[in-house]
Amino acid sequence: MLNYLWAFMMLVGVLWGAFHGNLNGVTDGALTSAKDAVMLCITMLGIMSFWSGIMEVGRKSGLIERMSQKMSPILRFLFPRIPDDHPALEYISTNIIANILGLGWAATPAGLKAMEALKELEEKRRKGEVSGKYSLKPVPEGTANNEMCTFLIINISSLQLIPVNMIAYRSQYGSLNPMAVVGPALIATLISTIVGVAACKLMDR
Repeated sequence: MLNYLWAFMMLVGVLWGAFHGNLNGVTDGALTSAKDAVMLCITMLGIMSFWSGIMEVGRKSGLIERMSQKMSPILRFLFPRIPDDHPALEYISTNIIANILGLGWAATPAGLKAMEALKELEEKRRKGEVSGKYSLKPVPEGTANNEMCTFLIINISSLQLIPVNMIAYRSQYGSLNPMAVVGPALIATLISTIVGVAACKLMDR
C-alpha cells in the first residue's frame, strides 16, 4: 500500500512540475532529497551500530541479565500468565531495556523473538502441555493472546529515557540543541506507557 502511495505522490509532483514548467525544480529536489537521505542513513547507521554494540557488550557481560532480574516484579505484574522460567520474559525485558534507552532498532530483534516465544507458549496451551495456573484457555490459532497484545502495546508506547534516534535526527538537520527533546519525550512516553498499561489491565478483565 505504501509503495502505491509514494508512487502516486511522486507522479503528482512530476505532473505538477511539468504543468507549471518547473521540471528543473523537480529534478533538483529529487537529487537533493536523495543526497540528504543517503547522509541521514550513514549517520543513523553509525549510531545504530554503536548502541547495538553497547547492547551486545551488556548482554555478554551479564548486565542485561541482571537488569532483567531487577525487572522481574514489573514483568510479573504485566505478564502474570507467562511461566517464571519462560524465555519470552528475557526477550521482553531486553526489548523494554532497549526501548528505554531509545534504541528502537536494537529492540526489534528481541521483540520478534518474544513474539515467537509467546506463540510457542500458546501452541503448548492448545496441546495441554502447560499446567497449573498458566494453563489458561487457549485462543484460536492465528489470534493474538493477551500477552502478545500487552507486549505490543508496551513496545509501541515505549518509555524512553534517552531518545537516541530523535537526538540524531535533530543533530543531522542542524538543531542548535538536539538534547532539548529529552524532557518532552520522557514526559510523553511516560504518559503513553501508563495509559497503555492501564488499557491492557482494563481489557484483561
